Amino acid sequence: MATPTTVLTTAETSGAAAPDLLRRPRWFVTLFVTDMWERFSFYGMLAILFLFASAPASRGGLGLTNADAGMLFGAYAAAIFLAALPGGWLGDRVFGSYRATLYGGVVITAGHLLMAMPTEPTVFLGLLFIAAGTGLLKPNLASLLSSFYPRGATAARDAGFAVFYTSIQVSALVAPLVVGSLGEGVNWHLGFAVAALGMGFGVWQYVRGSASFGEAGRLPERPATPAERRRAARTSGWALAVVAAAFTADGLAGTFAIRHVLLLVTVLSLAVPVRCFRGLLRDPEIGPADRARLRAYIWLFAASALFWGLHVQGGSLLTLFARDSTDRAVFGIRVPASWFQSATPLAILLLAPVFAWLWVRFGERIGAAVKFAVGMTSMGAALLLMALAAESAQGGAKVSPLWLLGTYLLMGAGEAALAPVGMSVATAVAPAGFLSQLVGVSWLAAALGASLGGSALKAVGTNTPGPGLFLVLGASAVAVGCGLLLAARPLSRRLGL
Repeated sequence: MATPTTVLTTAETSGAAAPDLLRRPRWFVTLFVTDMWERFSFYGMLAILFLFASAPASRGGLGLTNADAGMLFGAYAAAIFLAALPGGWLGDRVFGSYRATLYGGVVITAGHLLMAMPTEPTVFLGLLFIAAGTGLLKPNLASLLSSFYPRGATAARDAGFAVFYTSIQVSALVAPLVVGSLGEGVNWHLGFAVAALGMGFGVWQYVRGSASFGEAGRLPERPATPAERRRAARTSGWALAVVAAAFTADGLAGTFAIRHVLLLVTVLSLAVPVRCFRGLLRDPEIGPADRARLRAYIWLFAASALFWGLHVQGGSLLTLFARDSTDRAVFGIRVPASWFQSATPLAILLLAPVFAWLWVRFGERIGAAVKFAVGMTSMGAALLLMALAAESAQGGAKVSPLWLLGTYLLMGAGEAALAPVGMSVATAVAPAGFLSQLVGVSWLAAALGASLGGSALKAVGTNTPGPGLFLVLGASAVAVGCGLLLAARPLSRRLGL
């Protein structure tokens, strides 16, 4: 890790103040706290969204079926990752990373405030706001952080992002406990209001600490020409007009249903990655060797999509199992179903350093495909364990919470093994001049996985997950993991890693 002096020297050139928390510069603390509160609101939302959507209207919920609530959960997660593409473009070409991050935080706060209002229209409008705001904030906050480090300061940059990754896990650990207790235990909209309060504080301290940024991120790196702005506005306008017209006609015909919106997100999650990869493979600036690496990377992209499609079950199917089939009485206290989601970030906090040590220890003897296989197999083991738990819960029995804890911990182990490697591979195989673009495309794997994974109950035509569904999902992950192991050598050779 770079010393605080190294980072401070870079910061001083941008008007940064003296080191603050953990002997880091003021600009670092400001960005760290912004990211932490954004993740608090994000994971707090994920902790209760499925429960809120599937709760009957008499209990303040949306009254959706379990299957439709799962689709809503998956589509919401997918929309956030899809929004990162236009959000990154706006930061790079129009606003600059500083303003894009600020606007994103404000829009997220507004979204949570809309969801705090107990009306159905404001809830869905709030979800749109949160997705759009997160798509603005996340890629541009990362870009702003990176801008404080010199181009050759790889170790310092990696150390900074490692600390940020820790902030995500800490927020993911705490958010379900706080937001889940208030939302599930008191009032759903109170939970959303707490998320708004946290993000609002993050925006306040971001503006207050922005004096330490100097000129970093104030202007777009590659400002779009007037013609490019007009083209983007025209394309966006036409797309929105077509969607609005289609849903207006749907509503006038009396056939509108929330699943139609969710279907649109699913189609986009599939179509956008295909379009992006076709564009990259046909770009004349990319040579034959780089095209071969990109074609090989598509296999890891597909595996990653499957992984995130299974991972999203932690907030939907597993939360449903926690609510309906788990004995949650601990020392006479009924534990909220949303609390179980804190087990995954706890596992990541404990195991991420272990996997990092293992990858360094084995070096080039273990390639990216093997690391992906470890993550996929761990995810498969988690869902196979859930198949046993679901079998034990047949007939309405309540099972031990240890089943769920073990499942979430295995899922966390899989994420700790696969997620950092997935981002690293994307940066390693990206052709020169296409790094940011391919990193953005890699996020689409999560969008595709979330949208398809959210439809698991709808696909099997049931409203309650049984052992068969978990068995199929777990076996699929294990099979893909084994396939990656068998193809590890040729795949690594084609990737050039």
